[in-house]
Amino acid sequence: MNKIYPSAAAALDGIVHDGHLLAVGGFGLCGIPEALIDALRDSGAKNLTAISNNAGVDGFGLGKLLTTRQITKMISSYVGENKEFERQYLAGELALDFTPQGTLAEKLRAGGAGIPAFFTKTGVGTLVAEGKETREFDGEVYVMERALVPDVSLGKAWKADKSGNLVFRRTARNFNPAVIMAGRISVVEVEEIVETGSLDPDSIHLPGIYVHRLVLNATPEKRIEKRTTKQNPKG
Repeated sequence: MNKIYPSAAAALDGIVHDGHLLAVGGFGLCGIPEALIDALRDSGAKNLTAISNNAGVDGFGLGKLLTTRQITKMISSYVGENKEFERQYLAGELALDFTPQGTLAEKLRAGGAGIPAFFTKTGVGTLVAEGKETREFDGEVYVMERALVPDVSLGKAWKADKSGNLVFRRTARNFNPAVIMAGRISVVEVEEIVETGSLDPDSIHLPGIYVHRLVLNATPEKRIEKRTTKQNPKG
């Protein structure tokens, strides 16, 4: 089975539709599938619900899809650094399912593992737990969280072989393995594709069974997030 597609647009062709639930890997701007996000924007798919730790920044990453109004709901754990996100949310134009970061990661991991739900103490007694089932274990109250199983997942890895076995690079791994595992269809953007069998089996971080489509992006922009809080007098 050939998993390699000639472009990000070709990799998304026929699998992304209006109203889909999508998961997108990355943490801030680290390890985001840049080419796939651009292709998703160009696809014109709308009324999307996006699962991602955050929504990029204004004009980059998932921020591009907020600008085009293709995302109508975010399932996220961090919503800072994006003024358009803030504006749309406060104006009632964007729905938000605010989820603790560890819970978000576990919801994706559970989805990939075939676990429909789990109990956690995180969020008990807060807005996070409103409308959710709670249960007591050993004298402690836990809230039940449902797993996430996206229609399509978009991930980013450093290297893949032709069978889709993946190697991530340092902190760019972040949410990507859980996102890729959870998707009914998972599309992964990589910087290098090598022959099957050329990767050391012990170096593979995620097996190719979770990867349905691959696209090569050898020269991603890889923006770096920087926050300046005080002008350097020596600068």
